[in-house]
Amino acid sequence: MSGHDRIAELLLTAECWFGAQVGEQICAHHRRRLGRIGWEGALDPPRGGWAAGGPPVRSGNKVDVLIDGGEALPAIADALLQARSHVHLTGWHFSPDFALRRDGEHVVLRNLLAGLAERLDVKVLVWAGAPMPLFRPSRGDVRTMRDELTRGTRIQCALDSKERPLHCHHEKTIVIDDRIAFVGGIDLTWESGDRHDTSEHPARANLGWHDVCAKIEGPAVGDVAEHFRMRWREVTGEALPAPTATDPAGAVDVQIVRTVPERVYKAVPRGDFRILESYLRAFDAAERFIYLENQFLWSPEIAAALHAKLDNPPNDDFRLLLLLPAKPKSGNDDTRGVLAELIEQDDDAGRVLACTIYARFGALADPVYVHAKVGIIDDAWLTLGSANLNEHSLFNDTEMNLVTHDPELAAHTRRRLWAEHLELPIDDVPRDPIKAIDELWKPISKEQLERRVNGLPLTHRLARLPHVSRRSSRALGPVTGLLVDG
Repeated sequence: MSGHDRIAELLLTAECWFGAQVGEQICAHHRRRLGRIGWEGALDPPRGGWAAGGPPVRSGNKVDVLIDGGEALPAIADALLQARSHVHLTGWHFSPDFALRRDGEHVVLRNLLAGLAERLDVKVLVWAGAPMPLFRPSRGDVRTMRDELTRGTRIQCALDSKERPLHCHHEKTIVIDDRIAFVGGIDLTWESGDRHDTSEHPARANLGWHDVCAKIEGPAVGDVAEHFRMRWREVTGEALPAPTATDPAGAVDVQIVRTVPERVYKAVPRGDFRILESYLRAFDAAERFIYLENQFLWSPEIAAALHAKLDNPPNDDFRLLLLLPAKPKSGNDDTRGVLAELIEQDDDAGRVLACTIYARFGALADPVYVHAKVGIIDDAWLTLGSANLNEHSLFNDTEMNLVTHDPELAAHTRRRLWAEHLELPIDDVPRDPIKAIDELWKPISKEQLERRVNGLPLTHRLARLPHVSRRSSRALGPVTGLLVDG
């Protein structure tokens, strides 16, 4: 080993040690914080099962998983047009001129909501924006957006500034007449990228976009509706009538889980950390595979849970499969640091695979931004919503996910997602997830990574991430978490 290599190795060792120390301090800080407010159980929950407390599991729901904006956004537009009494929307940000439908005459968000507001109650609750103009959208950006959205209309729009410092309101929900709810990761905005992309992901000389949301009908809608009412009352002082009871609409059990930081809303003084609890329960119970699609992967608590599965795999063929953006916004180095640790721990056992996707056109390829927040475990557990696997979403932003233990829905959603990423008809995706990972995901993604490294055109959408050279930054993620987490 040359002198330069020895120095690099020593620097890496020091960086890994420092990053590990910071990560441990963050975990200890979160344990003290949640212990003070009676939420330590979210960090040490029982294996498997549903999150404790309320809202409880609701039976009798119908859940449609909508993959990518090309499927989700028209479905949202169609459901809004059928509204009879009220429409309540929450979001990180909205663009009044955002088009939900683009086949034929465009259906534009502001026009759609303005038309509805002439005959029913339309309320929009949006994060007030970053207090410092260093970040987007700023307070001024959001006030301008609100004025454009509401000018000359009967739309009511409230700006929620009750955030923890350096954090935001990140959930994305729509409630229609208390009978339909949309919960997911899709923002109705142009900000940072165009969400209207299809599952074919054609190259568009710009950033592609992969996202997921769910349409819910049935009793669980009431929990989404009640959360909106709580926030609206806290922000505006206006108390809305309680949600109307919703009749059963299907056979799926659903639990709505949230992140709400403590001391933000009077109605939830101790906060709510059941998205974190739900993930940790499910990871601990995993037997065959964990599949995650997420924008970020740099929560020390999540990393520790995944490390535990790799330290003591429940089966010889246990797999951890990750779909992440090629370049996560504000999370690139830190996400790669966690991946480096997981890959290193796997020690070439073949249990861990991290991939991304591209939209290709001949010799050209555009990244497809993985903005989805989906977890599927053992084809028996499914979560999706707005929560990323970082400290913001699990401890400090407001978020909403749904969780279901419905094997049919979980397995079908996995196979639909994998059909898209593997560019196969769904019937050609092996029903055995381990067979699909080992015989399709691994060779396809490996070949495409090699083509990228060698400057050759991609022949497939799916590419393995550069599996994080051992010199990926190991300290940036924990340090970032320490700086932003109070």
